Amino acid sequence: MYDVIIIGAGPAGLLAAITAAKNNSKVLLIEKMEKPARKLRITGKGRCNITNTKTIDEFLKKVYPDKRFLKPALKNLTNARLIEFINDIGIPTVAERGDRVFPASQKAWDVANALVNEAERSGVEIVCHTKVEQLFTENEHIKAVVCETKQGIRIFKAKAVVIATGGLSYPATGSTGDGYKLAEDAGHTITSLRPSLTAIEIDKPDNRLDKLELKNVELSVWVDGNCVNKEFGEMEFTSFGIDGAIVLRISRTIVDALIGGKKVKLMLDLKPALSVEQLSNRIEREIRQLPPTSTSTILLSKLLPKQFIVTFAERLSIQANKAINKLTGGEIKKIITGLKSYPMLACGYRPFTEAIITAGGVALNEINPKTMQSKIIENLYFAGEIIDLDADTGGYNLQIAFSTGYLAGLSAAKYSKAQS
Repeated sequence: MYDVIIIGAGPAGLLAAITAAKNNSKVLLIEKMEKPARKLRITGKGRCNITNTKTIDEFLKKVYPDKRFLKPALKNLTNARLIEFINDIGIPTVAERGDRVFPASQKAWDVANALVNEAERSGVEIVCHTKVEQLFTENEHIKAVVCETKQGIRIFKAKAVVIATGGLSYPATGSTGDGYKLAEDAGHTITSLRPSLTAIEIDKPDNRLDKLELKNVELSVWVDGNCVNKEFGEMEFTSFGIDGAIVLRISRTIVDALIGGKKVKLMLDLKPALSVEQLSNRIEREIRQLPPTSTSTILLSKLLPKQFIVTFAERLSIQANKAINKLTGGEIKKIITGLKSYPMLACGYRPFTEAIITAGGVALNEINPKTMQSKIIENLYFAGEIIDLDADTGGYNLQIAFSTGYLAGLSAAKYSKAQS
């Protein structure tokens, strides 16, 4: 008999296990893959953006769909406390641009190994290659978990269970949605599951733009004619559409609108630091400084990356070889409009295999935010991506996993003690 069984050895599961064990619980951590923390080992392009240094109020602004739900967990394990914990288990950290916090080694693998080592030092029993097939429930109370192992079916009894199996993103790391079925079988509602922090497909992508990176641009999302979101920063064109930091941050809005059958238009401001009037003055200045026989292409080369010039001119029906002294006021206005609002039509999004996280999950109104305890099954708790919580890039989602994992582990340990 275990005090606490945790299903899933990702960041949420590991923190839950460590926390429960340090609160005098006998803990079993079950992982279906060959080793714990598979997804964590590749997160942040292998660098692991652990968290950020935002204040709680600033942090919560980037959390969806209900920031209030996360507040108790975040107060129990703040980003400052998480950084201190990561340092204490042997991983020095550094803060980088955008208040993002990384391991000083820049290796996600180091963070994963340190968490696993800390779990083992704390007395957590970790079993891998073990898939939980069923929660054995009686009178709205979990009695045991039924597992499939290489040796056959095994049954583990526990006083409390934490599901921390992750979502559907990067399924090769083990995130294949197993926890959703377990939660549903226990009576929980699973809200609509869709990819988030994912690249966007656009109508008629131009392969000539593939791998073109843009910095200091602004991307706005227009749904049925209304601007509903905008982000400033870096992005890149791909063979299928657009990707990069601002695209990922804005992708949740786009995905939800497309799923809802709405028309999603994207406007790219290539010169957000300049007003229309300032941009007009700059173009007039460039024209005065260039020889009169210079072409539109030469003018555009002063305003755009070389790789973008031909596509831009074609898209806006600007004659590339027309002499600048022959450009009409209407054509110059067309260039200014294109630079301030280059149009694209979103037509799809990349699948779970490429998405960083999953939006949707176990319904928030069925979980007590102060304990992560199920409101349906007394001794069941949830942590991490399986919950209907997600956030922007920049360390937010890992902090959510760690904070909810900490609170779930702490609450499960307290519950199991009360049953003794």
